[in-house]
Amino acid sequence: MDRFYLENAAQYRNMVQAFNTTPVPRPKESASETTSPEMIVSARIRPLLDEDIAAGFPCAVYPRSAQIGEAGVVDIHDLYNHPRGRPILKSFKYKVDRLFNSQATTEEIYEDAVEHLVPFAWNGGIGTFFAYGQTGSSKTFTVSHLEKLVTASLMDGSLEGQREMYMTIIDLAGNSAYDLLSSRKPISILEDSFGVTQLAGVTEHPVKDRDEVMDLIERAASFRRTAPTLKNDASSRSHGICRIRIRNPATGSDGLLYLVDLAGSEAARDVAVHGADRMREAREINMSLSVLKDCIRGKVESDAIALSDMPKSKQKKPRVPFRQSALTKVLKHVFDPTGRRACKTVVIACVNPSLADVSPSKNTLRYAEMLRVLVPTSTAPKESNPMAPMAWTNAQVKAWISRNSGVPPIDSAVLAPTESGAQLLRLPAVNFERRCLKTPGVSTQQAKAFRSKLWQMHVDSQRAGDKSNTTQSNSNGSTDPDTILSRLVSSSRDSNPTASEIPFKDRIRPSMVVSWNEQPGHDSKIDIPGDIKLATILCPVAAVQETAKGAFEQALDLTGRDTSNGTQYLCALITPGQTPDSYELNLWRQIIIDVSMMENEVILEYDAGTRYYYMSV
Repeated sequence: MDRFYLENAAQYRNMVQAFNTTPVPRPKESASETTSPEMIVSARIRPLLDEDIAAGFPCAVYPRSAQIGEAGVVDIHDLYNHPRGRPILKSFKYKVDRLFNSQATTEEIYEDAVEHLVPFAWNGGIGTFFAYGQTGSSKTFTVSHLEKLVTASLMDGSLEGQREMYMTIIDLAGNSAYDLLSSRKPISILEDSFGVTQLAGVTEHPVKDRDEVMDLIERAASFRRTAPTLKNDASSRSHGICRIRIRNPATGSDGLLYLVDLAGSEAARDVAVHGADRMREAREINMSLSVLKDCIRGKVESDAIALSDMPKSKQKKPRVPFRQSALTKVLKHVFDPTGRRACKTVVIACVNPSLADVSPSKNTLRYAEMLRVLVPTSTAPKESNPMAPMAWTNAQVKAWISRNSGVPPIDSAVLAPTESGAQLLRLPAVNFERRCLKTPGVSTQQAKAFRSKLWQMHVDSQRAGDKSNTTQSNSNGSTDPDTILSRLVSSSRDSNPTASEIPFKDRIRPSMVVSWNEQPGHDSKIDIPGDIKLATILCPVAAVQETAKGAFEQALDLTGRDTSNGTQYLCALITPGQTPDSYELNLWRQIIIDVSMMENEVILEYDAGTRYYYMSV
């Protein structure tokens, strides 16, 4: 094929010059394109090498001009050897989010596409950058320079707050993994009980300055597996992954930054001169890249479902086979549709511009296009539901936490530094409560109650028939979640908004719910499971005639009891329900509680769907 290209190079140049790059007019009713904000797909066109120019191969990759409204569009022209006539030109058009031509510097690529990952990971998110393409397409050159720029941004003091940084660099060859900072020691890639990928046996190196980071990168490069190929004298024969863990000592949260240099894929002619071992190696590389592409497909389908108007029950759940290779296990957070943490990804497809490499270049850009989520936006926009936490952005989550987390208010920057509403709901209960307790003065009871309140809103927003109730405005036209919530639930909260400023023992009233404990030396033999004992106040003991019904349904004789000081109240017990964090009111099980036994006021809200009470704040 190379000989055919060379023999017709002059004719090829003439046909390319005559190619009409005028954009095709779009139909008037064509839907505009929306891409996923969490994934930026870009392409870098490598300059023609001296050997390509010397051999006579022309350029086959041509980016279109942004001035004609074709930003991110690239044309690839192939020469087709027609069996019944003269060679013909076949052109293919691809589009990415960011396109960097052969004159673009790595610094420009960093500033335009990659730099935003650094503060994102600094504040607790997971930022991932990976480059892929044919062997010899400058992937390692691009990644190594970007590593230096990332290091400079992390260490120059421009980011707010103090962080601790730890670096890990591993090498993936087939399904085997090695620690490049420990003389290529074998490690294992496992999943923990939460489904999070862990690198068992890897060494994390704490880093404090730029020189230390660069020394580790150079040390890892010396252990990286490389070998000469037809296209590259030092081709990467494995996937190199640099992970920087950024720990915030103030909150105990971690941010992660992944820089991935994928092994170069090889075409059939590239492996023609390989021996058995090299053929097996090439097969493993191409197989892992094929699994990566399958995971990409699954992610794209999942994002399209999330952004479409079709009912989710009628859509088939996509399959993401990330367990089929070590590479996709490590990068699971990029593809997992149910990921619990905020994640942003930048992909750079590195392309060889030579006509000799036109086929692998088309494959590279074809799969780059697959990462872009295109969703029609011609339909009427959906009205957002202010009571649906699944639809909240991080800014809305933080605002809601600040207004609704009780006294003292839970620090929203600690509880949800980067999480959206959907990601906060997926956060395990232990982690949720642990983050809440980092705010001074917040108790375990308040943390549990606040999580219960968030989940109650989520459950209410998912119920059939609630849509009309939750989206309608109040009498003043307000759709504020707090206003709507007050109409949907029955609460033990005091109707006076300023009542919380007064100590609860000075404003005891019927229906108030309190937590209580027995006085030392007094044992009522009431054993209630759970962390706290709750009761709702019915009335002062002085208002009760002679007897009441006790906790064991026995008669309580109140005759002869001294009620002159007015510190004792007849209360109904509140016991745990059948579902987690739920409670039920037992009006027929009563107990006498002295004010000295009461500890705190507790807010309970009734959920009609489950017929249980839940703690609120």
